[in-house]
Amino acid sequence: MSVPFPDPASDDGTEARLLAEAAPGDNVPPLSVSQLSAAIKRTVEDGFARVRVRGELSGAKRAASGHFYAALKDDNALIDMVMWKGQAGRLAFRPEDGIEVIATGKLTTYPGRSKYQLVVDTLEVAGEGALMLLFEKLKARLGAEGLFDRERKYDRLPFLPRTIGVVTSPTGAVIRDILHRLADRCPTHVIVWPVLVQGDGAAAQVAGAIRGFDAIAPGGPVVPRPDLVIVARGGGSIEDLWAFNEEVVVRAIADCRIPTISAVGHETDVTLADYAADVRAPTPTAAAEMAVPVRAELMSQLATWNGRIIGAASRRQALCGERLTALARHLPKREALYAPQRQRLDDAGDRLDRGQRQRLAVIAERLATRGAALRPALLARRWDRDRALLEGMGRLLTSLDPRALLSRGYAMVRDGGGAIVATAGKAKDAGHLRLQFADGEVPVQVSGSDAPPPAATKPPRKSPPAEPKRGQGELF
Repeated sequence: MSVPFPDPASDDGTEARLLAEAAPGDNVPPLSVSQLSAAIKRTVEDGFARVRVRGELSGAKRAASGHFYAALKDDNALIDMVMWKGQAGRLAFRPEDGIEVIATGKLTTYPGRSKYQLVVDTLEVAGEGALMLLFEKLKARLGAEGLFDRERKYDRLPFLPRTIGVVTSPTGAVIRDILHRLADRCPTHVIVWPVLVQGDGAAAQVAGAIRGFDAIAPGGPVVPRPDLVIVARGGGSIEDLWAFNEEVVVRAIADCRIPTISAVGHETDVTLADYAADVRAPTPTAAAEMAVPVRAELMSQLATWNGRIIGAASRRQALCGERLTALARHLPKREALYAPQRQRLDDAGDRLDRGQRQRLAVIAERLATRGAALRPALLARRWDRDRALLEGMGRLLTSLDPRALLSRGYAMVRDGGGAIVATAGKAKDAGHLRLQFADGEVPVQVSGSDAPPPAATKPPRKSPPAEPKRGQGELF
């Protein structure tokens, strides 16, 4: 018996009427293909609106549009699946053939091909074993590209980095442990790049932070370029740590030109980030210990080396002093060194010809005689020169003497205290003045002044002219 399904898209009630009029037998009204497909679609979607299916991926491919297509299969059956671009872009792993997954979504039909498929909202790896299988496949593929080769890594980390970049969550205990251990061992400038370390988008943020540190120019005026980068996360399950197994993170670490320490999980946890990094630390705290030395040990070592250098220099100086003293004992005395030369000088003096000695004596006598003759002339010229200089200075002194002007009719004005009065206003204020001439002083009083004139000194009285002698004079 054939029973038609109603079409949810039909709005004229045809399907409902046909179902109501249907009767057993061969006289059932026929349905169109579209009507039957629509009825099946509605029934399937209503009955399987939310399902979780476990199976193995087969024929996995990502279209140019970004949608992901594959099939879920087990030993006896196969179901096509599709995952639209928005959900496929948030996958925490790269889906590949052979991976056992759990798909969550709804079942629908595709009328154009008379088939049904699973529209998946979320896709996760089924179990730790499947994740490890995916881990091994990705490790083998990236390792074949040489991303884990020792030649790509630094032989050693910077001994004393000035700046350390840390890629981790800003709110977890990991960053506090790293900062605390760095402060205990050797205080260093730390730049934290906050990222998600688990869930959707964590891998992209971690990779972006690593590439961001690598893009900082050396000697930048604002943010210094790190000398070392630590990628850190606390412990967790393999699903929690899966972001650090993503290909985008592995490639970012492998391409980073800054030495990198991977400190993801506990000592027993291993991620692909550990293989790509220059150094793997068992824990984030151990990464901080690898990054910097102990400052107190450095100071002690420097003090030891300083003492050794000073001791070696002192011993060397003492040894050289002893050798110098020993060599000085074997040197001859100064008198012994000069004696042969003195004897040679005496011999040379004795070998001088007596005639040459006499000739030298004659020349010396001539020089002495000529010098005695020249000495008076030199002394006379020097005397004339000094006398002329002295006379010139005398004439200059006479010309600068103010008393020379007084002899020409000028007078020098002084006030009652003897100070020189240079202006008419000061003369009026003084009231009483003294005029100094070449042969004496004369007191004067300024007109308009009420002050009494000072007592003038009486000039000496002149003697009267001598009277002619009395006697008989001459007639003419």
